[in-house]
Amino acid sequence: MGRGDLTNAEWDRLESFLPQGGTRGGRWSDHRRVINGVLYRVRTGVQWRDLPERFGPWETVYKRHRRWSADGTWKMLLSKIQAAEDAAGRVDWDVSVDSTAVRAHQHAAGARRTPPVAAPQKGARRDEPTRSGPAETGRPAGGGGRLGECPGRSRGGFTTKIHLASDGRCRPLALLLTPGHYGDGPQLEAVLQQIAVPRIGSGRPRSRPDRVLADKAYTSRHNRRYLRRRGIAHTIPERRDQRRHRRNRGSRGGRPTGFDSERYKKRNTVERAINRLKGFRAVATRYEKRAYIYLGTVTLAALIIWLRT
Repeated sequence: MGRGDLTNAEWDRLESFLPQGGTRGGRWSDHRRVINGVLYRVRTGVQWRDLPERFGPWETVYKRHRRWSADGTWKMLLSKIQAAEDAAGRVDWDVSVDSTAVRAHQHAAGARRTPPVAAPQKGARRDEPTRSGPAETGRPAGGGGRLGECPGRSRGGFTTKIHLASDGRCRPLALLLTPGHYGDGPQLEAVLQQIAVPRIGSGRPRSRPDRVLADKAYTSRHNRRYLRRRGIAHTIPERRDQRRHRRNRGSRGGRPTGFDSERYKKRNTVERAINRLKGFRAVATRYEKRAYIYLGTVTLAALIIWLRT
């Protein structure tokens, strides 16, 4: 077993959930060896062709990662581990939300353009998503296109943003990709809607946190109304201009927002979760052209964090 490979205990937790059999009636190559190959690449950021020979043909490792990113296998494995942890009472449902920008490598450019899968909003460019919501991160029907690849130009060049919600133990509960120039606040609702931890046995997946903690980028009337409508307590500081505007309106400005500074200190959990994710070099720098493959890379890194925390 190489450094960073799955341990026997980690493999025992994953083995029963992996797909059985191969495509067209064939047999899969050894799952453990292939997963270790993908994990080696995610951890080190090397090119696929430079994978050590002990992982087998690099094409097999890459194609397995691409297939499982497209069909949701990585996400399914993450959900299974989250469900087991929640059933054991080891999930802290004080959820923190934040985002981080990831620089896109030059190898991430050049994705083939195809006609958009949906008509853009009036006034929006046809080669990028509208700013009103997140980009589509799954593999679109018909091969996709730049609508779903999440490239965004910002001060740091071409970047992609990872929006995430983490539990109180610094583990990612939900992940979302958008272009790097998207704001954080408008994505709060989309990120929280990605939380769905299955229950062992019967019952709907748990999707409602006990409390949401976020910084000033998420303070807006829309976000607060959304959290109140779902019955989620929240700790989000109010910006000075919003506070001044509310006071100037007098009784029409509404009541002051409640803010617990001591509870807000716990928001550092999402910052630490981001640091853990960016410890994987293929997450800290985006090399993939397709967003769904990069999302699979980030999901695998989150899965390893859950297994090893």
